[in-house]
Amino acid sequence: MKFKILGDFTDIEIIAKGKSIKELPRLRKIYGKGNWIKRKGIADIQLPDGTLCKAEIHWYEAHGIGKKEFKVKYLIK
Repeated sequence: MKFKILGDFTDIEIIAKGKSIKELPRLRKIYGKGNWIKRKGIADIQLPDGTLCKAEIHWYEAHGIGKKEFKVKYLIK
């Protein structure tokens, strides 16, 4: 699903770190070695049809590499 993140994340939590991340070999192959963390948070998003809503977003991040692969897990009403 394509979407645009508006503003900052709130309620950020760590889901997994390091070897606990199932996708770790793929992340290292694509983006490089780093201290990878899988996180989740709440953000305002804009959907392709222009609808504005809140959603829980999951992503991966590593120091020096940044946030990668944002995914909407569910919309919050």
